[in-house]
Amino acid sequence: MNTRKLVLVLLCITVIAPIVLFTDRFSTTFNVSPSKHEFVEDLTAFTVGGDSSHLNLLPQESSTSLKEPIRVVYSQASRKHKSARVLSATNEAVDQSQTANPIRQVTDLNLSQTVTNNNDEVKASDHQNFDNDSRVMETNFIQESAQTSGQFDKRKPTKINNEKRTEPTAMPDARVRELKDQLVRARVYLSLPAARNNPSFIRELRLRVKEVTRALSDATKDSDLPKNAYERLKGMEQTLAKGREIQDDCAAVVKKLRAMLHSTEEQLRVHKKQALFLSQLTAKTLPKGLHCLPLRLTNEYYTLNSSQQEFPNQEKLEDPRLIHYALFSDNVLAAAVVVNSTITHAKHPSNHVFHIVTDRLNYAAMRMWFIVNPPGKASIQVQNIDEYRWLNSSYSPVLNQLGSQSMIDYYFRTHRANSDSNLKFRNPKYLSILNHLRFYLPEIFPKLKKVLFLDDDIVVQNDLSGLWSLDLKGNVNGAVETCGETFHRFDRYLNFSNPLISKNFDPHACGWAYGMNVFDLEEWRRQNITEVYHTWQNLNHDRQLWKLGTLPPGLITFWKRTYTLDRRWHVLGLGYNPHVNPRDIERAAVVHYNGNMKPWLEIGIPKYRNFWTKYVDYDNVYLRECNINP
Repeated sequence: MNTRKLVLVLLCITVIAPIVLFTDRFSTTFNVSPSKHEFVEDLTAFTVGGDSSHLNLLPQESSTSLKEPIRVVYSQASRKHKSARVLSATNEAVDQSQTANPIRQVTDLNLSQTVTNNNDEVKASDHQNFDNDSRVMETNFIQESAQTSGQFDKRKPTKINNEKRTEPTAMPDARVRELKDQLVRARVYLSLPAARNNPSFIRELRLRVKEVTRALSDATKDSDLPKNAYERLKGMEQTLAKGREIQDDCAAVVKKLRAMLHSTEEQLRVHKKQALFLSQLTAKTLPKGLHCLPLRLTNEYYTLNSSQQEFPNQEKLEDPRLIHYALFSDNVLAAAVVVNSTITHAKHPSNHVFHIVTDRLNYAAMRMWFIVNPPGKASIQVQNIDEYRWLNSSYSPVLNQLGSQSMIDYYFRTHRANSDSNLKFRNPKYLSILNHLRFYLPEIFPKLKKVLFLDDDIVVQNDLSGLWSLDLKGNVNGAVETCGETFHRFDRYLNFSNPLISKNFDPHACGWAYGMNVFDLEEWRRQNITEVYHTWQNLNHDRQLWKLGTLPPGLITFWKRTYTLDRRWHVLGLGYNPHVNPRDIERAAVVHYNGNMKPWLEIGIPKYRNFWTKYVDYDNVYLRECNINP
């Protein structure tokens, strides 16, 4: 009997005790405290507008069944147990987070926004101090909250992630670049010794180069490529892969690429120099049509009798009360545009007088043009520079210099070492005295008190009568300053390493522009400006003070004698700058095509050409005969 009792006691200890201990631990783990129970109730049930609703963040338990959790949470600690539930994960997160509860923060934020009908975006920020389980849970709960809040306000659903991810856009010429890169690599392999020793590879590679070159053609973007371009690209890549197997010496490839880079840079330098030379050559060359025009006009002029060769209104030529323009040009069509544009915008054309001076070759053509195309009520005079007997080498230093052997060598023997590298300063236009005639205005117009000087590459867009009435305040020259850029200051035109220049002028002084200037001839005579010009020209006989041209001696001659005009009178740059402000052009009284890209040349900037061509009558019989078209 005692033995039986002992066995029963041991049986109770070994069987019943583990059951009791397991039951106690189970209740400790899964029984929710009152505070936690309130949290779950608060989380899953709330009232909006008197209606009690439940969130779908946590599953609701009924008396009959327990619903399956919505999501399965995989964490680093529980990846091996793929059946972990949301509820257990929630309890773990609550136990681990004593100071901050991300679930409550996100849920409370969502609840407050729903109750107040505030549709602001909910920003979910990552908390660095929580483990990966909490982050995954937080993201899942936010997504569930967004779905629930969308049921209450479908017009403006809550946005979860405000960070917009923009997909990188492919370049429109990506494939073109890749094909060109393949050609470069192919040329490298064609020049390597190891590849050349493999005839079959060389034949295949050359064939691929021809195919890719044909596919590329003149394409600049992927849409220009043919349909088989991608096949050509893949074929070339396969061939290049063979080349990598044949030539595995990277050092040889790098050496060849460096040599190709050096050669390409040298070719670029040569091409730039050639382009500069060709642009200068084009600027100096007269188009065939403009060469034909003076020939046709000259032929017609000498068929007229002496009375037909005269202009009307000759009595107005020396009337100081009228507005007088000085224009020195050997370009018939350019001079015609200047006159036509000025008269078109003149309020009183009969008060305007044009004095055109040209050379002997174009004298008859210039006269014939304005005889058959008179400038309306305005008066015009055309003179030959050879008629100025006073203008000779004994009087004018520049004439003496232009005829010197050193000047001829400077222009025509460009292979010499002492020739200037800048082709701009070797433009033969500087050999023409017409370019320097602007320094002899009082001698040309002895009875006039004032004159407006115009270049032949300008277009007038407004009435210029206002310039005539300007008070220059004792100055001789009225001009628009051009110091908006650093290269328009004195130190860009004059040699300040020479003491004569450095002692007398300011290198940072603002330059000004020729092309549209008003000159007070009375002040000119009183201050003896022509003699100032002669003095400096004599000092510059060896071109050590400035290079050739008329602007540098003009800056010196009219130093502290120039009145600054409003910029709207004269806008420059249409002959070299494609980025002139359109509004400045529109408001300008005069636009100037200074530079090589003249509007009558093919290299003229297209978007500016219309300002000039609208004053040309292309239906004129002489223009049609010479095939001069817009």
